Amino acid sequence: MPISNLDLALSVALGIALAATTGFRLFLPLLIASAAAYTGHLPLDENFAWLGTPVALTMLGVAALIEVVTYYVPGIDNLLDALAMPTAFIVGTVLSAAVITGLPPIVKWTAAVVAGGGTAGLTKGVTAMVRAKSTLFTGGVGNHVVVTAELGSAILVPLLALAAPFVALALVILLLWVAFRMLRRLRRGAYQATAPH
Repeated sequence: MPISNLDLALSVALGIALAATTGFRLFLPLLIASAAAYTGHLPLDENFAWLGTPVALTMLGVAALIEVVTYYVPGIDNLLDALAMPTAFIVGTVLSAAVITGLPPIVKWTAAVVAGGGTAGLTKGVTAMVRAKSTLFTGGVGNHVVVTAELGSAILVPLLALAAPFVALALVILLLWVAFRMLRRLRRGAYQATAPH
């Protein structure tokens, strides 16, 4: 049965918003999507029905818990960022493909790779740069603030995306804009501190 243009647009916005949040945490957005699918609140593409099973929900719950805890360990957080960079692109692509429905496969996968995976990779890259600068300027002390902000975003944005995909997408854009501005300020501050007087 064909879906309306609005439903299609909502589906794509949901896919991109969920994918973007895998740049904050890999497993939390997957866990939230899995729980929503399991409870019947999130329709999935039939090829991704496994995401809404009790087994997937349990495995993602364990993985999310481990990921959340390990990001609070100094030094490990930066290592996890390096490992998560390519993984965020893959997970973002898969998650967006799971929720984008009503498109021919070639269009769906192109949207999932370019918009979903691309947004996930961009988000992960920005958060990794923010944490690297935090480590550099605060000796890692400020990383807990960054980790907590990422954690909150990884929970809030997917929940918001399930209720209002366009609002969640706007929030992702706002968060990226704030992060870019923060990085520019840090770079400017570092340049002024090292410039000869």
